[in-house]
Amino acid sequence: MVTDEPVLPDWADRCVTKLVPALVGLEDLPSVAPDSLGDASAVVLVVIDGLGWHQLQQFASVAPTLSMLDGGPITTVAPSTTSAALTSITTGTAPGEHGIVGYRIDVDGENLNCLSWRTPSGDARERIPPESFQAIEPFCGERPVVVQNAPFQKTGFTRAHLRGTRQQNWRTLPTLPVEVRRAVAAGEPFVYAYYDGIDKIAHEFGFGEHYEAELATVDRMIGDLMMMLPRGVAVVVTADHGLVDCTDGRTELHWDVWALTNRSSGEARFRWLHAEPGRARDLLDAARHHHADRAWVVSAEQAIDERWFGRVVSEAARARLGDVAVAARDHWFFTDRADATPDWLIGRHGSLSEAEMRVPMLCHWS
Repeated sequence: MVTDEPVLPDWADRCVTKLVPALVGLEDLPSVAPDSLGDASAVVLVVIDGLGWHQLQQFASVAPTLSMLDGGPITTVAPSTTSAALTSITTGTAPGEHGIVGYRIDVDGENLNCLSWRTPSGDARERIPPESFQAIEPFCGERPVVVQNAPFQKTGFTRAHLRGTRQQNWRTLPTLPVEVRRAVAAGEPFVYAYYDGIDKIAHEFGFGEHYEAELATVDRMIGDLMMMLPRGVAVVVTADHGLVDCTDGRTELHWDVWALTNRSSGEARFRWLHAEPGRARDLLDAARHHHADRAWVVSAEQAIDERWFGRVVSEAARARLGDVAVAARDHWFFTDRADATPDWLIGRHGSLSEAEMRVPMLCHWS
């Protein structure tokens, strides 16, 4: 059911944070999972970047393999963005605990782009060590094989959310299931795989024929993977977020709002505004007055009280939030001169809409 209220993560059950602890045997499976999943001899967790539940239902005819799998929708985290969500998946914790609280995070007045691990001053891997910025051990301390795109292997973000894992990278999409099969054949009980093509295509082209072609290709890849694996091995498919078509959604923050803002962080559908000293309440009032029709506008304290970022928000994570969150509704997005992300992107995410927050947990086991 689509509502005008923000969709918040279901931290107690149906959330991406529950997957890894359950699949490595430390917690119960989310209620959407089939009971038989616990009997699998090995498990492969495949994360398809940008594969939202609502988009999958809309385009079910071009994804017959995914559409026939057992399971249903679960929630991602807030903000519904790759850096926060992938870290929550691999660590099994909420952003308020692991501290990757968005895409562009304020660190001592500079924005750290978590995917490139750069600030306006340049490469930040030495100045802001990923291992201390995000200190929770991924995969509950296990060291699984990770199959991801080879160029990601040495990035700062990989060091933050996949450190200690054994990289067994793919070069082209057809080689992803080959690498997974090899890991399972070598006796690995749990394998993590990641693919980012759907997110890239939706950003650039939206939900037309390019998107359908990409989704169909991913669907065939999942089918190939299932056929390659021996009986008794489970495949679990999930995602980090869905997407919204933001054509004609460009919105500029009102100058009254900027006048009270010292700096900003976050991204187009989840802007953090950092107030001028002593003006946080005024900034909240101004942002609500001008933008409540196009965004959920809340103070950091309200977002924390409502558990947007989890049951616990560490001191480090709190220091990385702004004073006022502007989380876009509908198809809107908010520009920022300091954000180099192109305005022409079509598919976007980060906010708390149904389309962004609902992702699949789909299972195959035979």
